[in-house]
Order: sequence, then structure tokens, then C-alpha cells
Amino acid sequence: MCLIALALDCHPAYPLVLIANRDELHARAAAPAGPDPQYPDVHGGRDLAQGGGWLMASRRGRLAAVTNVRVRPLGAAHPRSRGALVRGFVSGADDVDAWLDAIAPAAGDYGPFNLVLWGGACLAFAGNHPRFARHPVAPGLHAVSNGAFDAPWPKSTRASQALARWLENGLPADARAADVAPLLDALADTTPAPDAALPDTGIGLALERTLSPPFVRDPRYGTRCSTVVLVQADGIRFVERRFGAAAQVLGQSDAWLPRIASR
Repeated sequence: MCLIALALDCHPAYPLVLIANRDELHARAAAPAGPDPQYPDVHGGRDLAQGGGWLMASRRGRLAAVTNVRVRPLGAAHPRSRGALVRGFVSGADDVDAWLDAIAPAAGDYGPFNLVLWGGACLAFAGNHPRFARHPVAPGLHAVSNGAFDAPWPKSTRASQALARWLENGLPADARAADVAPLLDALADTTPAPDAALPDTGIGLALERTLSPPFVRDPRYGTRCSTVVLVQADGIRFVERRFGAAAQVLGQSDAWLPRIASR
């Protein structure tokens, strides 16, 4: 993912709501959101190049999402894939703290990452740039793109504001009845940010402009999918809308993952 916004304990019926955009090379092979072929209780899209995922949820009430951190040189090789963190946590059984303890010694082997983990009772953030660090996420609205957690990047601010408006509109008690179209519309925003609001990540002003909207439209590298995840006590709703290189909608899935007992 290159944009994640979330609301933690902001609504009595929804302990967690998460919206996200995945930006990636259009040529990179990926499987659409669906059951994992190795872990049937896991649901999400899969990177077919290295086997991991960018956003996955489990019928056991687990969720993980990752973004890269924009550091030079872009696209540098690392021995481990960030996507393996997502799939590894969601398919596992350890609680968040124990799992992070286990991966901490090798965190530097992964490409620079921002990682959000939900274990069913608590939410945590972890990152490995410039060094491994972790912290619990406090209740409220939060967002992360390709910089620090809660950094006020324009795309992060817009996504958080859209999520706040959606929560204020009076939601049904059942996530399966919630209208997620306003959230998908907000994730489809292609309006560039003004130059004065752009971060300086060392990639030049032209590219900062291109990457500044929530939805990145580019024939080579851009937004591949938008996802809305609604977490409730009895299950998780997972909605994914997929896009082609011309930003055309290629498909959409809307899955309900009923909660099953943890291992």
C-alpha cells in the first residue's frame, strides 16, 4: 500500500475501519483479493512476484497492511519482501507484541516499511527506517503513506478527513449494510496537492506532484487497487476495487469474513 487511513475506536459498532490504496508498477503480477491458497482463513490480494501481500485480513480477527518508505535509492534490493510481513502476521497465531519481538532481529533485511497490525484487541505500528521501532496506536484517526506514521502529507490528510466524514454520517450497526461508496470515491481523488504542501523526499518536484493525490494515475506506476476494511466483533468486511493502467475499473469484490475461533 502507499496510503493507509484508519479509525480506531471511533464508532461503537466498528472497533476499526481502514481504507487504503496500493500503488505499484502496473506490470507487476498480482492476484485479486480472495482466499489465500495456503491459508484458507486469510483473505486479501497477493503479490505474485514474491508471494506476499499488501493488505490482508483473517477470519480469526487479524489484519495487517504495509507501505514502503520513500528513501533513496528507490527500488533498492533487499533480501526479504515487505509483503511477507503482512502474510506472515495474518496467517499466524502469536499476539502482536510476540510477533513483533520475533521479527525485530531481522527487520533490517526487509525493504523500508511502515506496518500496521491488528490482533483483534489492539492496534500497533512498526517500521524499520531509519531503524526498527514500534508503538501501540492510540484511539482516533490516523494515516500513513510513504513517510512517518501520522506525517501530515496531503494525501494522508485528505483520506483521514474523508474517513471522519463517513463516520459522522450515521452508520448501520451491521457492517454488511454500510455504504462504502463515499470511501471508495475519496480514495479515487486524483487532485494534485499544491506545491507548498508537498513533502520533500528527494525525488524532485515533478514526481512529488504526480504522487501527491490519494489516487496516482500513471500508465507505468499508479494505484492498482483501493480497499475498505470494516472490522466488527463477529467478522470483517473486505471490499477491494481494482484498476488498470488507464485508471479503468477492472473489477470489485465485497467479502464478509465471519469470525472463527483463534487457534
